[in-house]
Amino acid sequence: MKRYCFALDLKDDPDLIAQYEHWHKHENSWPEIRKSILDTGVLNMDIYRTGNRLFMIMDVSDTFSPAQKSAMDAANPKVQEWEALMNTFQQPLPWAKEDEKWVPMQQIFHLNGS
Repeated sequence: MKRYCFALDLKDDPDLIAQYEHWHKHENSWPEIRKSILDTGVLNMDIYRTGNRLFMIMDVSDTFSPAQKSAMDAANPKVQEWEALMNTFQQPLPWAKEDEKWVPMQQIFHLNGS
């Protein structure tokens, strides 16, 4: 298993942030999106928020390929519809590359208690 961590900003508007959180509650999220994430080899995904900054942690299978996930997402009309909706709430980090949404984070510390 491998872990990926990403960051992204939401538009700094309390109403938009509330709407974004609404869409990420289990009862409001789209089952097709959950299935598409799992189908790419993502085992667990968590999104955390502080202010308007989001952090996403993905635990993935050994066969997970970011390029394959990207290709599968691009070919899935429901994922594209979801992404268009999410784009109304999200904004790139100031240092994001062009067309980069979620920016990969670099691990700088790890503590293992065992």
